Amino acid sequence: MHKSNSLKPSSSDWSKNAIIYELNTRQFTVDGTFQAAKNELPRLKELGITIIWLMPIQPIGELERKGKLGSYYAIKDYKGINSEYGVKEDLEQFITTAHSLGMKVLLDWVANHTSPDALWVENKGWHVLNERGELAVKFDWTDITELDYNHQDMRRAMIDSMKYWIEELDFDGFRCDMAMLVPTSFWESAYEELITLKPDLFMLSEAEEVDLTEKVFDMYYGWSLHHIMNSVAQGKANVNALWHNFAERSQKFQKNSIPLLFTSNHDENSHAGTEFERMGDGAETFAAFTYLVPSMPLIYTGQELGNNKRLKFFEKDFIHIHQAERFTKLYKNLNHLRKNNPVLWSGEHGGEMVRIGNDEPTRVFSMSRSMNSNKVVAILNLSSDELTVTLGEGYYRGEYTLFPTQEKVTLNTGERFNLRPWQYLILTQTAK
Repeated sequence: MHKSNSLKPSSSDWSKNAIIYELNTRQFTVDGTFQAAKNELPRLKELGITIIWLMPIQPIGELERKGKLGSYYAIKDYKGINSEYGVKEDLEQFITTAHSLGMKVLLDWVANHTSPDALWVENKGWHVLNERGELAVKFDWTDITELDYNHQDMRRAMIDSMKYWIEELDFDGFRCDMAMLVPTSFWESAYEELITLKPDLFMLSEAEEVDLTEKVFDMYYGWSLHHIMNSVAQGKANVNALWHNFAERSQKFQKNSIPLLFTSNHDENSHAGTEFERMGDGAETFAAFTYLVPSMPLIYTGQELGNNKRLKFFEKDFIHIHQAERFTKLYKNLNHLRKNNPVLWSGEHGGEMVRIGNDEPTRVFSMSRSMNSNKVVAILNLSSDELTVTLGEGYYRGEYTLFPTQEKVTLNTGERFNLRPWQYLILTQTAK
């Protein structure tokens, strides 16, 4: 059972069947500019993308910079624009074009730290100091320094900076980096002011802490499930671990708190490896998985083109296009499936997921989601073995359409399926 004492209103109506695309401006195009990225927006629209998440676009600090170009997350000026990408007018045109195509745009917001040469360093008391009275460094992030949220003037300036991007450039919300390292009280104060400017503001936290979702964030990172997905793909865990995670989350989170699921993102791609490195032959199957289970699916820069390269994090790099037609078709089909099946929508807009028993419970993930006249049944072989699986008792019996071929299929109790390694079947049903 989901928590029922919902404190935060439901997410904006436009997000209920959304697909989010993480756009790494530096690596998204050969030019690495807003103008070049703007020209690709019709392609993303055709793919089925509805939300663009722009990685940080502010100037990057030079002091202690990593690599030649530095980390996007070592911000020097919260209200500035990195000249590497263009000027303010270029960003305005990008957002205006996205909006004209019916897409929303989120800005990646780094509230926990700045670069050590940031404009704010001149403000005494705004940053945490170590025992030697020097700017504090967290973890091995030697190119940043931590902000001190005990300082009220700094909090005020942070909120004003967030408001600037809504008022000046009409961003639709924020993806908040390492949100759990910033006091929840700050996020609540910021949210109260931001929604006065943008009532349908959308907030995504790079965190999996429940308290952040209770009053502020619409969506949280499904980090724990992602790591289990990697483990299952590598043979280190089995299907039961996935179901355990679903049960655990349903006890903790409100139903209208949406988990963001992904097979890759900027951290995973650059530091842990591509989805093909981590998930092998299961990469496509787990991509489909993120569309089927309760979530909002994410596509990272280049995934729709089959990028199988770790993109450099501190330098200019280029997507390696690999089987682009195959992966573009895959994601386009999955996006169409989600948008046209309300049962797969996010939060309380979608249908509950029910486990369908089978005689290969550690290797085959089988489930159904239904709501009103709509039903989706999915059977996924999450192993490298060829299997014959028999479904258990259930209410899944009936006539279905097989995705994506549109072949008509009849399901009966005790139905048997021969599944190739990592094969998945998706069946949809809509009452006439």
